[in-house]
Order: sequence, then C-alpha cells, then structure tokens
Amino acid sequence: MDRRSLIKHTGIAGVLAAGIAPAVHAQAAIRWRLASSFPKSLDTIYGGAEVFSKAVKAMSGGKFEISVHAGGELMPPFGVVDGVQNATVEMAHTVPYYFYGKNPAFALGSAIPFGLNARQMTAWMLHGNGRKLMNEFYANYNMVSFAGGNTGTQMGGWFRKEIKSSADFKGLKMRLGGGLVGEVMTKMGAVPQSIPGGEIYQGLEKGTIDAAEWVGPYDDQKLGFNKVAPFYYYPGWWEGGPEVDFFINQKALDALSAENKAIVEAATMVAHTDMLAKYDALNPTALKQLVAAKTKVLPFPQEVLQASYKAAMEVFAELDKKSPEWKKIYADMRTFQRDQVLWFRFAESRFDQFVQAQKL
Repeated sequence: MDRRSLIKHTGIAGVLAAGIAPAVHAQAAIRWRLASSFPKSLDTIYGGAEVFSKAVKAMSGGKFEISVHAGGELMPPFGVVDGVQNATVEMAHTVPYYFYGKNPAFALGSAIPFGLNARQMTAWMLHGNGRKLMNEFYANYNMVSFAGGNTGTQMGGWFRKEIKSSADFKGLKMRLGGGLVGEVMTKMGAVPQSIPGGEIYQGLEKGTIDAAEWVGPYDDQKLGFNKVAPFYYYPGWWEGGPEVDFFINQKALDALSAENKAIVEAATMVAHTDMLAKYDALNPTALKQLVAAKTKVLPFPQEVLQASYKAAMEVFAELDKKSPEWKKIYADMRTFQRDQVLWFRFAESRFDQFVQAQKL
C-alpha cells in the first residue's frame, strides 16, 4: 500500500502508529532569543547576529527562528554571559574579553595585547586547541562558544594630543574596551576609563578624557570622533584579531536535534566570515574620508610599541600566577603563535610588503 492510500484508509493515527509520520512532525518549531552586547547602530558587529539568525531560518526552512535583541533590550550589554549561564536566554553575541573581570581567561577567547591576528585566531580555534580549551573553560558557565565574527586588527584610537613617546601616556585618561589592556596601560602610566560608546564623543569634546579607542575607520567615523580628537593612531596592539563569539546555553544546545546543531554551527561560520569581510570592504573608504576631513593618521612610534610590549609581558607573567585557567590556555596560544609568526614572516608578509609599495 502506498503512503497516500495508507493515510486515506487508516487516518493520521494509523500513520503515526506505522511510524511513517510526515517529517514536519519530527521536531516542533524552535524559537530562541539571542542577547547582543551591541547597539543596532553598529551594522557591522550587531549585524553579525542578524546574519546568523537569517542563515539559521533559511537552512531550517523557517522551522528554527532566533530573535536578535540589542544590548540593553533584554539585559545590560555586559550581562549576557549571566543571561546565558542562567538560561534567561538561549544564546548571546558578544566579545569574550568584556568578561575579563569574571576570569582573565575570557580575554584569550577574543584578543590579548600582541596576540594573534584574525586569520591566526581562526586557525588556532579551528585547527589548534583554541576552541577545545575555551569550551572546557566556558563549561564552568554552562555554555558553549562558536565563532561569531572578527574585526581584523583595530586602530589604536583617537587622541587629543600627539603621542611622541611612551612618556606621553603618563596621566593620560583613555577610554578602553577591556580590563586586560587597562592593566597594561596602567603600567605605562595611563588612567584607563570605562565608559559606554555613546558617551565617548562628549568625553573627548569636553576633555574629561584625553583619548579613546573604539574599532576602526568605518565604525569610528559614524561616531564623529575625528571632530573632537584630530590624531588617529595605529595599530591597536591590544586587538590584533579580536574574535566575537556566540555563547549558547549548554542545555539548550543539547536539546537540539543533530540536524539543528549542524545548522547552528554552519550559520555561525557564515556570520564569522561575513563580519571580517564586511570590515575589510568598508574600512578603506571610511579611512580615505577621514583623511580628506584632515584627520592625522599616524603610527605609534616604535618606542611606544616596545614599551607597550614590555608592560604586556609583565602583566601576563602576573596572570600566570593568579589564574590556572589563564596559564593553561595562554601557554597553548603562545606556542601556536610562534609557528604562525614564523610562517607569516615568509610568503604572506613578503607578498603584502611588495604589493603595498606598488602603484596599483
């Protein structure tokens, strides 16, 4: 008897009893909520969660939908880890180093001073021990991580006055995004400030802060920092390749079918790849526009980079003594980085240096 005939003669109860129910009954529609740490105005970083959500819906044929909520909508931007840990929401989209205060090891899931660049970070996570080690650590918070984007190497920030040497950091009030770089800057004599992105412009304008770092040309231009701080320095040595992550509640993930787990993982990689590509595509035009508007784009002096590196190594040595989780993951990351630096020094670096020197 064929399927249509079976349904006609026995009804749906008979079909279910026969174990050949239509596929639509295999798993009910799923609705999740995602809490972002970012405002909707940042179509680059916040947009990564929307790219992910759309991919999940498309790949599931509309049976798996994830609503995206901007920072502050469901919970404070920096409260998303607690939200995932306590199952208030199924998942979050954030930067791990925001939670450095919970444990220094969080920073290793995103970026540390003089750490991996974007490609190296992805390599460590996918083909080194990075994701394995970070997820072992995140298990303490009832959550699993997946890559959710990268900005590429960020700019070093906006300064009201020129930086000629490391001595110019003494007493400098600078808005910084993470606790780890704040500790390094403190060793250099700076006074780290933690203020929301929406208050940076006013702080620079009024002089309550002397400098501020955000992301890069495309995002920074939107906030108008060039109007109140003329010096734009590079590179952001504390964010060589900061990974943005999706954090998913462990029980929520475990409850998914194998098919939906595969959809989630595939969608995270779509978002991860798209974000870096978007930054690489949009930053050049924004940088040219900033230069046209008389922004002074300058490299940090070599002496400043050397002093920053020395201060960072001192902080890392102190963290090795304080946090066993940090020590274990940090050692693995640095071992991986040594080989990455060796490889990038050859073909990649030589190619870039030559092409950058040509008139295309």
